Amino acid sequence: MSRRAAAALVATTLVASALVGCSADREPTDRAGTPTPEATAAAASSAPAIPAGSAPDGTFALGVRQLKLNRDGDRPLPVTVWYPAAGRAGGKPTSGADAADGRFPVIMFSHGLGGRPDDYQALLTRWASAGFVVAAPTFPKTSRGGGDPNVLDVLNQPADVSYALTRVLALDTRDGDPLRGRLATDRVAAAGHSAGAVTTIGLFTAGRDDRLAAGVVFAGTALGVGTAFAGAAAPQMFVHGEADEVVRYAAGKAVYDKVPWPKAMLSLPDGDHGRALLRGEGATLRVVAETTTEFLRWTLYGDAEARKRIPTAASRDDVATLDDNL
Repeated sequence: MSRRAAAALVATTLVASALVGCSADREPTDRAGTPTPEATAAAASSAPAIPAGSAPDGTFALGVRQLKLNRDGDRPLPVTVWYPAAGRAGGKPTSGADAADGRFPVIMFSHGLGGRPDDYQALLTRWASAGFVVAAPTFPKTSRGGGDPNVLDVLNQPADVSYALTRVLALDTRDGDPLRGRLATDRVAAAGHSAGAVTTIGLFTAGRDDRLAAGVVFAGTALGVGTAFAGAAAPQMFVHGEADEVVRYAAGKAVYDKVPWPKAMLSLPDGDHGRALLRGEGATLRVVAETTTEFLRWTLYGDAEARKRIPTAASRDDVATLDDNL
């Protein structure tokens, strides 16, 4: 995300919050505007349905493909999909490679304002090589090079992600598709950075998608989508730089504090708005990648040993601290 785009996000998210009213405390409602008892009770639950199992040992080769999606005919949503591929691990992703044997959980990733999925390839390919299918839409009005840019369109993006998720999961039963029989369709997480983090939070609040079992929020704020977390308990991991110049650390921590489910916050004392995620190298990216991978192994594969390794991954190289309430 460029500095110009980052500054634009700050200004326009303030406008967004004004437009939607006091959204930070908004609760799910029925058609009469009353909070639903089901939503309230479910959000209060602190016992997520973690599956029993173990994550794959080692790493996979990588495949990559593009899906050309369009929601409602006027919201083009090309989706980049990275996935575990057959063959020897290591090297760059291969377009159209055969998928590896197995069933792999799905992670939906949302890019930041002025970004594109490829900007995050260093992180997302680490997840894919560990045994996850990572699907990342390019949003129509908040991506770099997109026509008719509109930051407030972030509020439409949770629905975009849910639509894209439906189409991605459908590949598991599509005749002849390379991912047929390769998706663990009942094990899905959402993740996102900056404006994509707003999108991700929205998928657990106002736009709750009940298929999501976990979330990873990078440099996020709840402006516009609220903090009324709803539905079944879904563990959350927040990652935030304490020197973030765009979304203040305190703003991200305030959202984290509202999460009623098992949660952890990886804080980077010298971290900015997330440029380490984009540079593709360095100790900070390594710690963030390893810590979030262990979190995803635990929540989506049910790997109890991965859960135990989260604090160790977070403490590596002394670049982060972990608030662990998982």
